[in-house]
Amino acid sequence: MRLGLSVYGTVYSMGISPDSGRPTIRPTELIDQALAYGLEGVEIPISLLENEDAAAVAKYASERGVFIGLETVGFEPHHLAESIELAARMGVPTLRTIVMGAKLGGDRRALAGRWKSFLDDIHTELRKALEVAEHAGVNLAVENHQDIASEELLWLCESLNSENFGVIFDTGSTLATAEDPVDFARRVEKYIKHVHLKDYSIYLSEEGYRLVRCPLGQGAVNFSELFSIFSKACPNVTMSVEVGALEARHVRMLADDYWPDYPPRTAAQLVKVLRMVQANAKPPGDWRTPYEKGESVEAIMAYENRQLESSLAYIQHALRKYG
Repeated sequence: MRLGLSVYGTVYSMGISPDSGRPTIRPTELIDQALAYGLEGVEIPISLLENEDAAAVAKYASERGVFIGLETVGFEPHHLAESIELAARMGVPTLRTIVMGAKLGGDRRALAGRWKSFLDDIHTELRKALEVAEHAGVNLAVENHQDIASEELLWLCESLNSENFGVIFDTGSTLATAEDPVDFARRVEKYIKHVHLKDYSIYLSEEGYRLVRCPLGQGAVNFSELFSIFSKACPNVTMSVEVGALEARHVRMLADDYWPDYPPRTAAQLVKVLRMVQANAKPPGDWRTPYEKGESVEAIMAYENRQLESSLAYIQHALRKYG
């Protein structure tokens, strides 16, 4: 297991958020930052390569022994094909995409009654893009981005049936589709191509619960169990530290109209999730991040960097037993 860095846990510090007023980090700067933290890789959104020499970035990483993952959005075949071809030219093994459709927090109500047809469209378009990925020798992988559930990812993997298709497993986003992270990992373990390491504090609400970013190891995710799964199912997997977003995610699983477009769940599955939520729920209080409180750019950056450094210290220590 090799550990890398994502830009999305520090969107102010790295200038990813326009609200920061800071210059956007360049890919080589991201590589340098990862190395300074003692990491072995980076995840680069394709948008960061728009004004860059992609071949030079790939060479810069290769000379320093740094792996690269590329990230894009959507499932339109032509766009994915261009992104896959870029990954192939850079020698990048895996392209991550997200399908969206649901609002963050697993809320599918905007597509009420249409989620099944949405999944069918995704399947059709991904199959077209997958032909390009297979020819290029690049993995195309869909992330569980607080939208798509484990049952649906498993269906995509089994029906597309390709060594070049798989899952980007986000350890925290499983909670947004009301799934236990360990159970989610066990269902999709054979298809995992890359991992996003994320944790959340949980705050109860009248409609369910809120997921609030926190340093890895200080929230609800059982990383010890997950690393045990990865070490057996995908021991060479690459992983990236990605502290959660600056805005809390509200999972309204107790709302009457939350569930109709979800796969059927057993009572045992839901009880397990609710027990985990109850066991990890924080006492009532102000759950807002500095961003949500309207604090200064400097305060938000300091908050991001404290959480990143704490996360790295925890994860690097936890991974020592796996070499």
